[in-house]
Amino acid sequence: MFNGTNEKIIDGALFERMILSGVYNLKAHLQTVNDLNVFPIPDGDTGDNMYMTINGGIDGLRAVEENSVCKKAEALAKGMLFNARGNSGVILSQLFYGLSNGLKGKDTVTVPELGLAFVEGVKQAYTSVERPVEGTILTVARESAELASQHSSENSTVGEFMGECVDEMQKSLDRTPELLPVLKEAGVIDSGGAGLLYITEGMQKGLREEVELETAATLSTKSVDFSKFNEDSEMIFGYCTECLLQLQRKKVDVDAFEVSVITDFLKTIGDSIVAFKTGTVIKLHVHTLTPYKVLEFCQQFGEFLTIKIENMTLQHNETVKDEEEQTTGYVPVKIKRGHKKYAVVTVATGEGLINTFSEFGADVVIDGGQGKNPSIETFLDAFEEADADYIYVLPNNSNIIMAARQAAEMYDKSQIFVIESKNFGQAYAILSMLDYSCDDAEQIKEQMVSDMADVVTGMVTTSVRTTTVDGVCINEGEYIGFTNKTMLVSRPTKTDTFAGLAHSLGAEQKGFIIVFYGADVTEDEKAQTGAYVREHFADAEFYEIDGGQEVYEYILIME
Repeated sequence: MFNGTNEKIIDGALFERMILSGVYNLKAHLQTVNDLNVFPIPDGDTGDNMYMTINGGIDGLRAVEENSVCKKAEALAKGMLFNARGNSGVILSQLFYGLSNGLKGKDTVTVPELGLAFVEGVKQAYTSVERPVEGTILTVARESAELASQHSSENSTVGEFMGECVDEMQKSLDRTPELLPVLKEAGVIDSGGAGLLYITEGMQKGLREEVELETAATLSTKSVDFSKFNEDSEMIFGYCTECLLQLQRKKVDVDAFEVSVITDFLKTIGDSIVAFKTGTVIKLHVHTLTPYKVLEFCQQFGEFLTIKIENMTLQHNETVKDEEEQTTGYVPVKIKRGHKKYAVVTVATGEGLINTFSEFGADVVIDGGQGKNPSIETFLDAFEEADADYIYVLPNNSNIIMAARQAAEMYDKSQIFVIESKNFGQAYAILSMLDYSCDDAEQIKEQMVSDMADVVTGMVTTSVRTTTVDGVCINEGEYIGFTNKTMLVSRPTKTDTFAGLAHSLGAEQKGFIIVFYGADVTEDEKAQTGAYVREHFADAEFYEIDGGQEVYEYILIME
């Protein structure tokens, strides 16, 4: 029976073991973390975001054959960076990126060195957040790392160190409601901090428990129905081929290397090409009948961090939608429209809302939103697809802004402006007045910020628990109406809640009212809602759209 608790030196194998067990432990507690959402709406996704972020680095971690802490940590951090999503996921990726920097050049580390690397991770995470807030995952990470590091010595064992981390992390997490009043009012602890605690607890368990390690090793395995392609099938769609290529100085001039060398070649053997360089790593995607040619060509410039080759006939038989979600995560543009000066990348959910944004001029609409946050890699792919000198990004959710910003910093082929839109209404206002005629990138950005200033957005959804928020008493199962992070009304039916929300937001004084109906709103409820608006807000121009969005029964936009 393995027992690494008394080890004083951490090598690559032990580090990998701890990480895999941490990922498994988080996965086992996903719903617990998700349910810690401050707001009682059915979109708690902190656990999902953190799991998809850290699990995104597992394949790279396990692919490193050397028994080296620094190399395994670097591969993990790179994978997490590309897969980071949601504020908690982005912060988590930065924690491990900083940890990787702290371990740089070390094949093995002592416990004090590991402690210093943990502290480096915390510093990196704080730096990545524009306005750090205490009482969040940042506080939990900082307080635990600092205490465990201070208490460690050359005689400390990794078991003692991880025990210190877990104990202080739990205490720090319990203190978060005292630092953030919104947590105290909702009666919850910080969800991101809880997710980090589960990862750290799992890392501690990995020092001695075998079962978590064996289960974790299968976390990233997909289930494929191979019956969809048999001995009589014909390869029509080719292979979806994706990889991360680490450029190697011994093979090529890394700094001067142009991605066009690869894209020009890929055009001769495939289509649906996406390729861009981030630092010294190239991310590429292509549909081709000859994936071996991709690998053979690219290996002359470096070595692969990750490789994924999937039979697109299997994907196509499952549904076209599945294919696009697995390859890109955004609504695909079937015909390349060519390079342009200005473009907009935005985020939306629901067929009606996505189509509306596209019709208004969005060049790429990422299929995502609350409960379905796009990753940094998804944004990078979308920037490549937009193919413009200047790209304006509308995240439309406060939990997506950090990922958009990180992607903007990583992308160097365009100037990226992240407009901090926090709801679909703000994006609707910007797109409905989209105008590039002044031909000045900064002025266009300022106009977008101005255009979204006067729009008011409200949403109706179902409460997942009984609580009191912003003085509004909310019962589990009832409907709630809110704007951004402010709860306004809670009533038993969705139509009554919509009416209360509209009045709370001052619909009587608005000139334009737009309602996007959610997927679960019935035709009768749509008729009731339309009749109510026409009767009580008769002076406003009124537009009804079948948005088809999940989570929100109504999205109400007013100007």
